[in-house]
Amino acid sequence: MVSAIQKANAERFLKFHHDRETLVLLNSWDIASSKIIEACGYKAVATTSMGIAAALGYPDCQVIKLSEMLESIKRIVDNVKVPVTVDIEAGYGRDLNEVVESLRQIIATGIVGINIEDSTDMSPKLMDENDFCERLSAIRALSDSLGFHLVINARTDAFYTSKGSTQENLTESIRRGNKYKEAGADCIFVQPLWDKEMIATLVKEIDAPINILTNPRMSEETPPTVSELQDLGVARLSVGSGLMKSTLALIKKVAEELSGQGTYTTLLNTMSPMTETAKAYQMATKSVE
Repeated sequence: MVSAIQKANAERFLKFHHDRETLVLLNSWDIASSKIIEACGYKAVATTSMGIAAALGYPDCQVIKLSEMLESIKRIVDNVKVPVTVDIEAGYGRDLNEVVESLRQIIATGIVGINIEDSTDMSPKLMDENDFCERLSAIRALSDSLGFHLVINARTDAFYTSKGSTQENLTESIRRGNKYKEAGADCIFVQPLWDKEMIATLVKEIDAPINILTNPRMSEETPPTVSELQDLGVARLSVGSGLMKSTLALIKKVAEELSGQGTYTTLLNTMSPMTETAKAYQMATKSVE
């Protein structure tokens, strides 16, 4: 059963994609990171599949067991009040029936949206577009049968995995994006792409809201700012695994400094001022009202 709260949150989340203001998502991986993001005023929580997997000691690309992913998602949903959308990679299934069954269990956690991608294990060869459209249509049919509108963010990895030219990848992303929209997607996610002219072309040529990834370490370039992306007409932006990776990098830096120089500079700098550290702790541990 889909609760009234889940239905209402799904409607709110879908509306965010059509507001004048760009929907900004900072991707979380556990209760603490999700609660801090919510407490900082974000309108929704989005998970990072890489982050959840890494927190449990797994590499990315669907190595984590679905049961463990479901447990992590359920904990997040139960501990925030804002809508939660989750990254389900390629769908956690070897065929259409398995993907639909996985989605049924994922929806049962209380989520309102998903990211699903058209590559498997980051293979250079994208999934057949018709097969992927069939997958999207089946997910939409499942959502409809449950009486609520699951927000589907369909990711095409033409730029991420293809060996084609930039123009070829752009053309492929537009073509796939429009097909995915027709098959049931609400938003089209293209990454990694930061060229403003190409982003503007995507917004113009794809008949759906556009999601852009703004993970600063995906390239030597600096991604456009939130205001710049909003001016380009981007409906949604996310940081993907960037926040989790920066947290892991901080742990490594602190550990290496302490075991090497025997000093605490990195740790102290991060925790200063202590009032902000205490506030972050309070945000992470405050009970859901």
